[in-house]
Amino acid sequence: MQPPEAIAVGCSQGSFHALRTLLGGIDRRLTQTLLICCHTSGDVSALCDLLASHSTLPIREARERQPATGGTVHVAPAGYHLLLENDRHFALSVDEHVRYSRPSIDVMFGSATDVYGASLIGVVLTGANSDGAEGLARIRRRGGVAVVQTPEGAEAPAMPRAALEKAGADYCLPLEQIAPLLNRLCLA
Repeated sequence: MQPPEAIAVGCSQGSFHALRTLLGGIDRRLTQTLLICCHTSGDVSALCDLLASHSTLPIREARERQPATGGTVHVAPAGYHLLLENDRHFALSVDEHVRYSRPSIDVMFGSATDVYGASLIGVVLTGANSDGAEGLARIRRRGGVAVVQTPEGAEAPAMPRAALEKAGADYCLPLEQIAPLLNRLCLA
């Protein structure tokens, strides 16, 4: 099996702890592109700065026409849907909110699926709504891998629970076990 090309992560309420744990456990040798959509109305550059001290990989706020580079964590900016174009550059959209959110996890997952197809891992972490469930189902339909945090251990279990109900999962794991799984899948 070929290693995946990209990992797309979605989270909401409780995301700082979840992302800190996940990014702190990622192997610095990963060459995959990491995309993160986190529901936040705050300053995403401040979130990137806070996460940078815990991450083994560089973290950037995604910008219009910026390339999606491997070995880098790209975070969706507040107030914009994060899209990936076929040339693997970002596009930002102010289209309508999806499930009350912009950026929307479903939108990012769907766009990443169009580009990476079966070479994408989708990860749904803690959150208080169902955003990400439809996008994760789309990833699985295209042959990608779905990873979901166990709802019982999530600070806000609604998002992982909705993902499991709508999409199921190839792996449903406690938060602390997700980074080691991604390392195994990506460095195989």
